[in-house]
Amino acid sequence: MTIKDEAVKVRQGEELNIEAIAKFLKYNVAGLSDICSVSDSSHGLDSFQSSNNLNLTIEQYPGGFSNLTYLLKVKHCPIENGGQVGEKQMVLRRPPIGAKIKSAHDMVREFKILSAIYPVFHYCPKPLAYSEDESIMGCSFYVMEKIQGIILRKELPQGLTFSKEQAHKLCEKLVDLHLDLHAIDVKAAGLDFIGKPEGYVARQVQGWSDRYRKAKTPDAPDFEAVMAWLDDKKQPDTDRPALIHNDYKFDNVLLNPEKPMEIVGVLDWEMATYGDPLMDLGSSLGYWIEKNDPPECQMIRSMPTDIDGAMTRREIIERYGEKSGRNMDNFDFYYCFGLFRLAVIAQQIYKRFHLGFTKDKRFGLLIHAIRVLEKMALKVIDDCKI
Repeated sequence: MTIKDEAVKVRQGEELNIEAIAKFLKYNVAGLSDICSVSDSSHGLDSFQSSNNLNLTIEQYPGGFSNLTYLLKVKHCPIENGGQVGEKQMVLRRPPIGAKIKSAHDMVREFKILSAIYPVFHYCPKPLAYSEDESIMGCSFYVMEKIQGIILRKELPQGLTFSKEQAHKLCEKLVDLHLDLHAIDVKAAGLDFIGKPEGYVARQVQGWSDRYRKAKTPDAPDFEAVMAWLDDKKQPDTDRPALIHNDYKFDNVLLNPEKPMEIVGVLDWEMATYGDPLMDLGSSLGYWIEKNDPPECQMIRSMPTDIDGAMTRREIIERYGEKSGRNMDNFDFYYCFGLFRLAVIAQQIYKRFHLGFTKDKRFGLLIHAIRVLEKMALKVIDDCKI
């Protein structure tokens, strides 16, 4: 039994052209110029032959609802003079099938962001190569090194437990690493190309509102009261903009398999930008379901944020404010935005299922989460004092 996030057989309809991927790796990833044969564990393909002693296997990570993520294993064949067989593991990311929202699935932008962040934030995966050649798989994609680690999904994996004290400490480490990310000198790192902090909050409120209206299906809640409140209560620009991840949460970080209390990687940088870090924290807390939240909220929980000892949202807000020196008085706005933004993402994904672009049954269930998120956002509005 393993507690690592495991790749599995590629889902039907989301297969890759293994011959094209092998050729791409051969000519674009250092040290892989000697690819010789490839095999796809999901389809039994073994059709690409070239001159050397490596082979390629492709599997898929089953988690996540957005970009598709694949595990590439390039295995060296035995070499002369008793050399050992080796294996290089990489991760390939591409947009989901049927996605039409280019800005949400811009692989080239994500690759360039990783390239700039990697030298200053060692938790970021090392980017290896990207391609805009749609003849390979019909879209842009990129390849990065794989970081070995544990990803926390809805429930703790078998074999992994945390005491109350450990759970609380791990949450503190998650918050503190978020603070470290927000403390990066964006301009010194050459990262200010990724966004424009002026007018960021207003653009986010308007942009996500527009996206929701475009993605709305007949069975979805309208969110008009939430969108009107966010527009009326939107906060002014921060005077301390920062590099923000925009999807920072437990299932986007990796824990050391040997020391699970240690965070060793941060994944999914597709929405990273330069803006207000409180918007980033609000987006993170949109996912944070506490142990004492109502049953309908527990139904949409996607990470083990309910375990004994886990920090509450209020504790996270207080720790962030204390360590950052930022004013957290009006954080209800940012939290409500985080709930709404999560609903928009879910609705965009659900619409692909509604239109028949994907058969993944998980996507069909998102409509229930979207309804719950509207109720949660409306409760924040009713309770807040902004």
